[in-house]
Amino acid sequence: QVQLVESGGGSVQAGGSLSLSCAASGATQRMAWFYQAPGKEREGVATIYTGGGVGRTLYADSVKGRFTISEDSTRNTVSLQMRSLKSEDTGMYVCAARTSPRWVDDDRLLLSEEYAYWGQGTQVTVSS
Repeated sequence: QVQLVESGGGSVQAGGSLSLSCAASGATQRMAWFYQAPGKEREGVATIYTGGGVGRTLYADSVKGRFTISEDSTRNTVSLQMRSLKSEDTGMYVCAARTSPRWVDDDRLLLSEEYAYWGQGTQVTVSS
């Protein structure tokens, strides 16, 4: 079992920046951030390989060039740097992790069913 604890988030004006962090209680193979806007389904935002070596990343088209996911392997922590935030980025951001070494195709890396462990989430509110 891996437990995930998120921190960061909060309120910011459009165009501003926020940083989220997610600490895992144990080793993982891949971690990701998902976001859920009110009344909408959960969507994958960014993911990073955390199984060792260079962490390959993948981003949703909606955040490319604005969000950066990174890993601090010494602390089993993943961060999400969010810049140029828009009102449509408002929602609950949830950290997820998988420990299975099974290969996952790129087109599935931002699907929630590929992740077994989930944090409680942290709210991000962007006002226009």
